[in-house]
Amino acid sequence: MGFLGSLLGIFGFGIGISVGLVIGYFLFIHFEPRDVKDLPESTPLDEIEPSSLVDLLPELPLWVMNPDYERVDWFNEFIANMWPYLDKAICGIIKSTTKPIFAEYIGQYQIKSIEFEQLTLGTIPPRFHGIKVHHSNEKELVFEFAVRWAGNPNIVVALKLFSLQLTVQLIDFQMAATARATLKPFVPTFPCFSSIIVSLTKKPEVDFGLRVIGGDLMAIPGLHHFVQETICKQVARLYLWPQTLDIPILDSSIGAVKKPVGILHVKVLRAQKLLNTDFLSKSDPYVKLSLGGDRLPAKKTTVKMNTLNPVWNEDFKLTVKDPESQVLQLHLYDWEKIGAHDKLGMQVVPLKLLNPYEKKELTLDLVHSTNPNDPQNKKARGQIMLEMSFIPFQEDSKKFSGPLHIHERKESISSLSDDNYSLRGAGLLLVTVIGAEDVEGKHHTNPYAVVVLRGEKKKTKARNKTWNPKWEEEFQFVLEEAPLKDLIHIEVKSKKRRFGFRSKELLGYVDIQLMDVIYNGRINEKYHLINSKDGILHVDIRWKVNLYAIWHYKNNNNILSVILQVVFERVGRMQTLSLPFVRYIGCFQMRPSTHNLAYELV
Repeated sequence: MGFLGSLLGIFGFGIGISVGLVIGYFLFIHFEPRDVKDLPESTPLDEIEPSSLVDLLPELPLWVMNPDYERVDWFNEFIANMWPYLDKAICGIIKSTTKPIFAEYIGQYQIKSIEFEQLTLGTIPPRFHGIKVHHSNEKELVFEFAVRWAGNPNIVVALKLFSLQLTVQLIDFQMAATARATLKPFVPTFPCFSSIIVSLTKKPEVDFGLRVIGGDLMAIPGLHHFVQETICKQVARLYLWPQTLDIPILDSSIGAVKKPVGILHVKVLRAQKLLNTDFLSKSDPYVKLSLGGDRLPAKKTTVKMNTLNPVWNEDFKLTVKDPESQVLQLHLYDWEKIGAHDKLGMQVVPLKLLNPYEKKELTLDLVHSTNPNDPQNKKARGQIMLEMSFIPFQEDSKKFSGPLHIHERKESISSLSDDNYSLRGAGLLLVTVIGAEDVEGKHHTNPYAVVVLRGEKKKTKARNKTWNPKWEEEFQFVLEEAPLKDLIHIEVKSKKRRFGFRSKELLGYVDIQLMDVIYNGRINEKYHLINSKDGILHVDIRWKVNLYAIWHYKNNNNILSVILQVVFERVGRMQTLSLPFVRYIGCFQMRPSTHNLAYELV
């Protein structure tokens, strides 16, 4: 019976399988389910509601949503290959950066030590979901990028408190942010930019797990949301635009072109007991003034004929770029009608000896050279007397310390600017001719630019055989008053030699009203050239004015100027000069024809 029962079971199983397959096939083919409805037709992507689209595709990259964003798959591949090495480099920076921070807490709150027990960013690199580059007239590169990172870092910090050791572990870190990076300024030293300025364009999203002594701290109800929101708000407060993170790449002294920070006022008074280099008559002295490290041509006094005790009383203004290192160089010569001019003596004055806004009178012994071992320095060469004062520009005043400290107050500076203090007194107009585009000549194209202001003419170097010249040349105009009603005339010309003569051709010109420059402090624009088909000229114009230009307004013979000078000096020492008082004295000007203390509004 056992064998027969097993045989019948196998036979019945085979018959049941065969009959079941036949019946199932019959039912599947000839019977239609009644509870199944027809599927809706597919809907185009642009007709789906935004809320439904977000539910369907929550991780759309920026290059899909915004056509102006570029795909950066190549960069993600680069990051993936470099990630093991970037991980070690970034972790090294984290350790060196946090070491002094940890050291500040050791000894406080019974903390004996803080150190990283483990520090790795994991094996999963961040991914960039798009990048966009912004066009700018400035010497900078601005781009925006979106980055997401769902990593597997393992960061364990060991904290020794009393005799206990606590471990805090960061795991499952996730981050999503959209940032803007600016590389500026461009310099002729690799990597060709001196700093990276980073800011967030929107509030970041951060999520992570935190284990303390093996327990998940984020599992506490309400704590996870509170910590996450607090971190996002703090990061946004520090780096959300317009707040920025400045990362220096190059030292400020390397490659960067220094800009003027103030004006050096020099008054050459007189000289006495000069050498007599002429045989039948006395010397004909004059003075050349220049600043060390400046390529601008030296300034000259007039020539005083046949005297060893000349009196000049001539004023000069020189632009200062680095008052800590620059020196004023004074060279005295005996003018000769024929041949080289004889050297009478020289002297130098370091600008670091001057206090901003303070006039200093100097009497200097002339020497043959600055070499202390020069035997000719023992010979008496006379003396030269002069007055000097260094006046920083308004935006650079906070860099310098001196008798007036009110300029260090940000609110005072903004208020002074609002009261149009930039319209008073002398200043410096900086004109940078950056380049041109599509300047086509009829006969030749070797373009150069000519800048004309108040009859003073300056020109750039010529660029040979190009329609798109780049000059990047800066010209300085020291003016006694703001050029509110002036136009600056800039021409683009071309020149070449033909049969031994130089022919010139005008490729276009532009006239720029300087009123906007004075009120705004700066313009950086591209202008269409007049009398040119498609020519464009790119210029940068800045107006830099002294913060207390009213102190030197008009001249020092004015009674009110003397009074204001004394007030600024004395009140500046007390450092209690109030802004209303500055506004009050800045609204009056002494009548030149009066000799009493009557005044009128200006």
